[in-house]
Amino acid sequence: MRPAELDRVTVAEAADRYVELVRARTLTGALSPATAEVYARDVATLVELAGEQTVLDDLTGADVDAILLAFARRPDGRSSPGSAREGQWAGQSPSSQARFRRSISALFKHAALAGWVQINPMTASTVTARQRGGLRAERRALTREQAQGLIGAAQGLPEAPPPPGKRRDQRTELRDAVIVLLLATVGPRVSELVRANVEDFFTNDGVRYWRIFGKGGRTRDVPLPDGVARVLQAYLERGRPQTAGAAGEKALLLSWRGRRLARGDVQAVIDRVQQRVDADQRRSVTPHGLRHTTATHLLADAVDMDAVRRVLGHSDLSTLGRYRDELPGELEVAMRSHPLLRGRP
Repeated sequence: MRPAELDRVTVAEAADRYVELVRARTLTGALSPATAEVYARDVATLVELAGEQTVLDDLTGADVDAILLAFARRPDGRSSPGSAREGQWAGQSPSSQARFRRSISALFKHAALAGWVQINPMTASTVTARQRGGLRAERRALTREQAQGLIGAAQGLPEAPPPPGKRRDQRTELRDAVIVLLLATVGPRVSELVRANVEDFFTNDGVRYWRIFGKGGRTRDVPLPDGVARVLQAYLERGRPQTAGAAGEKALLLSWRGRRLARGDVQAVIDRVQQRVDADQRRSVTPHGLRHTTATHLLADAVDMDAVRRVLGHSDLSTLGRYRDELPGELEVAMRSHPLLRGRP
């Protein structure tokens, strides 16, 4: 039930209280730390767009519409310079808009229960979320040729001559190869990759596995392809810096100074490896785009859907539809080998 008295808190005060509550839920395992930080980031954006001193209860449905539209127009920080072409949508992606809408909806729902607002203004909002699907201005998944070009460049890194002026202890070729190969073949979330520790990789019956600690406290054991396992072993034996710090001893991916890599470092690694790919196979891609690439090509190769779900760490098969991108020529191939016509003249 709604409390009898209204607490006229400002947007900033409501955001602080709500984010504190959300972060507390990570202690019980109800939310992963990464998800809590996404909520916190979206709520901070709401404060910026609505105004810190605005009273939360004064926001109307029209105000929410203006906030949603203002967020949609904000540049997507994940886009590389020059990626937006003339006439294309240069703001937030449909998935980012939907995520922001969910985040602020959750805040207003809590606000109604806590007595911060009399009426949830989201119920009066008329701006609808952009629908997923349809034609995208730019594909997320790499084509087979593009993905193979990136993987080939990563596999060739350990044999490449050392960059001029770089000491042996500053070389990161094996580490960069591991990053790209894991992203392109296993498709982890970038947060899962940078959180990985050496002890998370183990061998069972001759197969190398990665125990991935995913969202919501869920874990999954994913077998690594042989080529990826070999590069990983080479990195552990002779490419990973030997550090004295406890954090450095645990982390799989380290800078040459022995510090755990951050999320932002991963994109720089991908871009660096891309420079070694032939121009006709090269296309800029984010870590999340490589997750799309993994899902798309596993499903296109008729790998069992439930197996792909387990590799990606989803709890629901329906979620795979968000990661499945169309591949050029796949419909033509499917119809040429129609199962009802096989074996008939």
